[in-house]
Amino acid sequence: MTVDVEDYFQVSAFESVITPQDWDAISPRVGQNTHRILDLFAEHGVKSTFFTLGWVAKRCPDIIKRIVEEGHELASHGLDHRRATTMSKNDLRDDISQSKDILEDIGGTRVIGYRAPSFSINSSNEWVYDVLKELDFIYSSSTYPIAHDLYGVPDWPRFKYARPEGIIEIPIPTIRKKDRNQGIGGGGYFRLYPYSLSKKRIDNYLASENEPYSFYFHPWEIDASQPKVKGAPLKSRIRHYINLSRMEGKLVRLLKDFKWDTMRDTYGIIQS
Repeated sequence: MTVDVEDYFQVSAFESVITPQDWDAISPRVGQNTHRILDLFAEHGVKSTFFTLGWVAKRCPDIIKRIVEEGHELASHGLDHRRATTMSKNDLRDDISQSKDILEDIGGTRVIGYRAPSFSINSSNEWVYDVLKELDFIYSSSTYPIAHDLYGVPDWPRFKYARPEGIIEIPIPTIRKKDRNQGIGGGGYFRLYPYSLSKKRIDNYLASENEPYSFYFHPWEIDASQPKVKGAPLKSRIRHYINLSRMEGKLVRLLKDFKWDTMRDTYGIIQS
């Protein structure tokens, strides 16, 4: 189980109308939503990996401390949700380094995992893995091997593998259908489809692949009362707001139907 800890106004879908310079003027909701998620996880005996923005950690240190205190894994989602494909190597190194330092200072634990915002590692910036190795990370979960208009590396590996740079990459899960990969890892796909279909697809994956399954979602996805962002493209608004009111109920069913643990423990990541 993984959670990408970012607020509703920080998503890539709204970057054309809300910039990081606007964030400090917006009332954050990520703290209360993450606490709600932690409550649900405690109720159902779930451990998770929280890929957290450094920006969020600085403003909501209480959730960072609670994540660690309750036995979850703390991991990095970068500093301020800039996609890795938009930064130079030096800028990205600074972004990830700052995030790691903030998380480790507040959480008091080593951060070994990284997830690039919007799964933004592809063939144009494989040097990101060199940066991660340099900064003492062990694994990444930053690739989604599907064809998508915003991200995706459909011809990359579908399962956990060791990169030549010395980093383990754990792609978002997919299933094969008609010689194409289809996403089943969570996010908008999970909100869009009926829960019974999502469960069937996960069951089929576990039955057909000798591999663990991982799921991802965001704190804003359980927050149907979040303010509506004006001016964003129609497609972005549909993707963001679809079935938010049903998400928590679906999530609870998911927590009950499967056994969940951290990325580190599920995939056997050994800390050196």
